[in-house]
Amino acid sequence: MLFYKKYLSKKNDSKWLTFIHGAGGNSSIWFHQVRFFRKYFNLILIDLRGHGKSKHININKEYSFDSVSDDIIEVLDNEKIDKSHFIGISLGSILIRKIAENYPYRMNKMILGGAILGLNLQSKFLMFFGKITQSILPFMWIYKFFSLVIMPYKNHKNSRKIFVKEAKKLTQDEFKRWYKLTSDILPLLRTYRKVDVKIPTLYIMGSQDYMFLSFVKKIVSIHKNSKLLTISKCGHVVNIEEPDEFNKGLFKFLIND
Repeated sequence: MLFYKKYLSKKNDSKWLTFIHGAGGNSSIWFHQVRFFRKYFNLILIDLRGHGKSKHININKEYSFDSVSDDIIEVLDNEKIDKSHFIGISLGSILIRKIAENYPYRMNKMILGGAILGLNLQSKFLMFFGKITQSILPFMWIYKFFSLVIMPYKNHKNSRKIFVKEAKKLTQDEFKRWYKLTSDILPLLRTYRKVDVKIPTLYIMGSQDYMFLSFVKKIVSIHKNSKLLTISKCGHVVNIEEPDEFNKGLFKFLIND
């Protein structure tokens, strides 16, 4: 089973929040959210396969979006959590959307930060570049290049620094296993854009998230159950770059019926 951290609110009737990090990260990226939300909710923070403290856990399963999503549900089953709100960033948003498809009855609301719903020319180039170089270049070179392209501005520097630091805990083999998932991502994202799930959804995006924001804007205009909060002068990793704005928007969405 994946490594996870649990924080219990002092309120007996508190609902659960499940936090899912992005590629190369781990549960430590949610430190601003833990501090704020543990007063109001029970929290589960999960380290995905090969990430953080799940690094040394031997999971003999294929690497697919279905199986990785099942890992997350296994944690909730272990804690006997029938239903939860789900909060994810970047890759975490793709996994949460997969859970909404496979296990809609386990989900109250979903909040997707730096959400990936489509790939523009730059992101398709990154995928191709990673595919042809992953066998010849150290993965950290590739990861640093990716982070600089996705988060190019000065105000993104802290987000880049944190994610590069945490990504160093991955291994080259683990990076390759996760990277193979990119071959499935385009048809998966097409499905996400077509299907409007009946789960209340909040997208929290940075105004400078130039690779992914346009896709989210289009989807929110079509999907009835979706809302968009755009944080000005903010990049891809919204929960780190503008934690106060992120927390405020997330909290408001959670407490409103």
